[in-house]
Amino acid sequence: MIASAIDIFCGIGGLSFGLKQAGINVAAGVDVDESCRYPYEKNSQAEFILRDVSNLRGEELNERFWSNDVLKILAGCAPCQPFSAHSNKIRDKTQTRKWWLLREFKRLVGETSPHIVTMENVPNLANQAVFIEFVASLEQSGYCVSYSNVYCPDYGVPQNRRRLVLLASRFGEIYLLPKSHPAGEYATLRQAIGHLPLIEAGEVCKSDPLHRTSKLSPLNLQRIEASRPRGTWLDWSEDLRLKCHRKKTGRTYKAVYGRMAWDEPSPTITTQFYNYGTGRFGHPTQNRALTMREAAILQTFPEDFEFYESEKDISLKRLGAYIGNAVPVELGVVIGESILSHLEVHHGRR
Repeated sequence: MIASAIDIFCGIGGLSFGLKQAGINVAAGVDVDESCRYPYEKNSQAEFILRDVSNLRGEELNERFWSNDVLKILAGCAPCQPFSAHSNKIRDKTQTRKWWLLREFKRLVGETSPHIVTMENVPNLANQAVFIEFVASLEQSGYCVSYSNVYCPDYGVPQNRRRLVLLASRFGEIYLLPKSHPAGEYATLRQAIGHLPLIEAGEVCKSDPLHRTSKLSPLNLQRIEASRPRGTWLDWSEDLRLKCHRKKTGRTYKAVYGRMAWDEPSPTITTQFYNYGTGRFGHPTQNRALTMREAAILQTFPEDFEFYESEKDISLKRLGAYIGNAVPVELGVVIGESILSHLEVHHGRR
C-alpha cells in the first residue's frame, strides 16, 4: 500500500516537489493558473488540473487518482493574502473570496476522506475563526490534529520565513519532525547564493537566464550605494529619502530599500523580491535587488528545477509570483518525511 498525494492550490509545485523528494507519490495538483501547468508537470511528474477549487468535487479525485489500495494524502495551501499580517488594509476580510477557500478545502476533505491531511499557510491564520472551524471539523471527523508555527531556518531553509503547518491523521497522533538546525547553525545567504556569478542591475547572466534582476533608476542606484547590510534608509543623506520617510507614519517602515546580510538567513521571499523598494531585498555587496535564481535558491528550489518552457516565457512579474507564492521545497520535504515517519510508526508501513 503506497501513500499518494493530491495537492490543492498547487501553484508550480513547491510542496508537491518536496513531497515527491521525500518519497511520496504525487498523483495530481489543482490550481486556477494555467501558466503553472508546465513547471508543475515537468518537475513533479504529476497531472495538473486547471480548476477553480469551488468547482472541484471529491468524487472526481477519488475516481481518477485514488484506488482502494493507496493511503490518501490531501495537501493544500490556500492563497494566504487574506490571512497575512500585511493585509490589514482590508477592513472586512470575510468579504474577500480567497478568505473562504479554506472552507472549500474543508469540503474536499469531507468528500474524499483522506487518511492524512496537511496544510501550510501564514502564521496569522491560526488566529482566525475559519481556521478554528477547520480544525474542529477535522477532529469531529476522527482526525488527530497538530499544528505549529514553523521558523523555516530551523529546518535548513536559508530565509527567515515563518509558516503555519498543520498535519492530521486518521491513524493517531501526528507531528512535524524535530528541528534539524539549532540557532547558530542556520543556513546563510552566503552559503545559499554566494557562488553565483556577479551581475549588475538590469542584467541577465549569459550562462543562466534565470539569474536576472530588475533595472534600477539613477536615484535608486544612489540609494542602494548608500545602503549597508542590516541598515535602513536612515543611513542615507536627506536628499535621497522619500517624502513618506519624513512623515511620522513613514518612519516605521525601516526594512524597505534595505540590504541583506551575508552571514544570516535572508528575509522572507515575497512575490516582489525583485523590487529593491519593497523590502530588504538589496544584495549584500552588489548594487541591485535579488535575481530570480537567487530567490528560487532561497526558496530551496534545486538549480535544475524548470520554471519555464521557453526563455520567451520569462518575466519578472510572473516568475516572481511563482517563486514568492511557493512552499519552500525543503519545508515540503520535511512535511513529507513527517508523514512517512508517522505512517511507519502508527500504521506499520511507509
